[in-house]
Amino acid sequence: MSRDPVVWWSFASAFVFMVSIVLAANLFADAVRCGKSMTALAIMRLLPDNGRIARGRVALSNQAPDAKPTELLSLPESSMRRVRGGRVGIIFQEPATSLNPVMRVGDQIVEAIEAHTSLRGPAARSKAIDWLKRVGIPEPERRIDSYPFEMSGGQKQRVMIAMTLAAEPDFLIADEPTTALDVTIQKQVLDLLKALQSERLLGLLLITHDLAVVADMAHRVALMYAGQIIEEAPAVSFFKQPRHPYARSLLQALPDATLRGQRLAAISGTVPPLWQSFVGCRFAPRCDRAQASCQTQAPRLEGGGGSVVRCWFPVAPDEAAAEAVPLDAPVPGADKARQAPERLLEVKGLNVRFTSGGGLFRQRHVVQAVSDVSFEVLAGRTLALVGESGCGKTTTGRAIVQLLRGQPHIEVSGEAWLSSGQGRHNLFAMDAAALFKARRSVQMVFQDPFASLNPRMRVQDILQEGLLILRPDWSADQRMARVRELIERVGLRSDALHRFPHEFSGGQRQRLAIARALAVEPRVLVCDEPTSALDVSVQAQILNLLRELQEQLGLGMLFITHNMGVVAYLADHVAVMQQGRVVEQGVAQAVFETPQHDYTRTLLAAVPRRPV
Repeated sequence: MSRDPVVWWSFASAFVFMVSIVLAANLFADAVRCGKSMTALAIMRLLPDNGRIARGRVALSNQAPDAKPTELLSLPESSMRRVRGGRVGIIFQEPATSLNPVMRVGDQIVEAIEAHTSLRGPAARSKAIDWLKRVGIPEPERRIDSYPFEMSGGQKQRVMIAMTLAAEPDFLIADEPTTALDVTIQKQVLDLLKALQSERLLGLLLITHDLAVVADMAHRVALMYAGQIIEEAPAVSFFKQPRHPYARSLLQALPDATLRGQRLAAISGTVPPLWQSFVGCRFAPRCDRAQASCQTQAPRLEGGGGSVVRCWFPVAPDEAAAEAVPLDAPVPGADKARQAPERLLEVKGLNVRFTSGGGLFRQRHVVQAVSDVSFEVLAGRTLALVGESGCGKTTTGRAIVQLLRGQPHIEVSGEAWLSSGQGRHNLFAMDAAALFKARRSVQMVFQDPFASLNPRMRVQDILQEGLLILRPDWSADQRMARVRELIERVGLRSDALHRFPHEFSGGQRQRLAIARALAVEPRVLVCDEPTSALDVSVQAQILNLLRELQEQLGLGMLFITHNMGVVAYLADHVAVMQQGRVVEQGVAQAVFETPQHDYTRTLLAAVPRRPV
């Protein structure tokens, strides 16, 4: 691995965090991403057992003007524990694994407050409630006693943010803090961080793949690729005139309504694994500007005027940033509005209630998660289901594919009429045998592909599993032929069939999840936030894939998301949910241009501006 230092700065005036670190190559033994989160863990000295800091410096300035900076890498562990959470807070990317599942969320926030401030008992609890309110948790006085599993992904993310900020750190490392949040809560959280920066001069290192958030929050941008910073510049310069080819490609890959009917400019290939040795430029195999020298000589960070770039042939300042590359012909299906679609799925009056408590001494508590929801999904069309985190989007999707059936403390009612080769049937009225056959017609792609793919099964076994259950009449040769067809259709090589899920990148795992859902030839695909954890280039690959598959197979898609840019690009119709109810639905263009409901207008007003 290159010995060039990786440098991060925060620019709050009171607290300056300056990092110069080189990470040992073996640290990334199983990593396939660029190293953003691992850099944050290195700053906090929370590296996994197989990781070490080969050399570098992490210096935290002190409040006293004449005091020397604190050298974090040389601190005793007992002193470092006081720094973590107290002076330097970190919001982790995965709230589900960062929160203790057997502790109430309030107890976890109070624990952080009592560890790093002078507050105790009722005062600490009151502060915890106040922070839950500030990050947008509804009914904080009641939800403070909830367990993590009783909250949505977005609500757990907000609890993590509240727990970190309640300890009043001087410097904050935020690792993908808004990934699971809808745009309204995202705006609320970002506005809160901005206010804290202004009020308390909070230093902030924001790690994210959401370029709209970067444009809204950052003063400077450092772009990482394969463990190296490849461009660093003031935010305005970065978005107006990106110098590195990778930076320009990322901006080209952003989806929005103006690109409907065009193929997004995804970058071919994937980020190389960091355990491999590098000779030349790490981006060269994917770069459209690469020359022979790029393969043999590694570039260094060079530049001036506050901007540096690691590239032998950077984009010239006077080159205009290209827009997304259109197809030679429109994407298949761009004229589908003129076709008469078949109604594949019709949901009527869907209600989902969660119950808890009850018994001799406990009051029974009922949460109406979904209330009287109705919509339809048409063949070859995409219905986007959008709304705030915790509003019932995922619950609606899971109820439709019958994943809530038979679960204790969950009551589901309503109708879901599915059209298949056997006619039109209500999924909620089917007995077990009939539902078993109907599952072929509706499949789900889950938000987290790593969690939804069995880590102990090879890809060929994962893809065959559904066929073994739902197509028992097929021979082994027929199943393998289908599996090879699927792996090719989602753009992966045949040697992927013999590998395990952990050997793939996030985008590749999502392709595998899509292939698994398609294995049994469904007519309706329910996609639950399938691109929320992906960077914009991989997101572009997945969106291109879904559009192509929809046209080729005539799929109807229910696309659950909080990314309004993706909705504008992909959706034909939109249904907006708020507190378990659909408050507005209609043709996507009409909803975006002339929203009728106040919440829809609020949702659209909170969307970060497109940074190009």
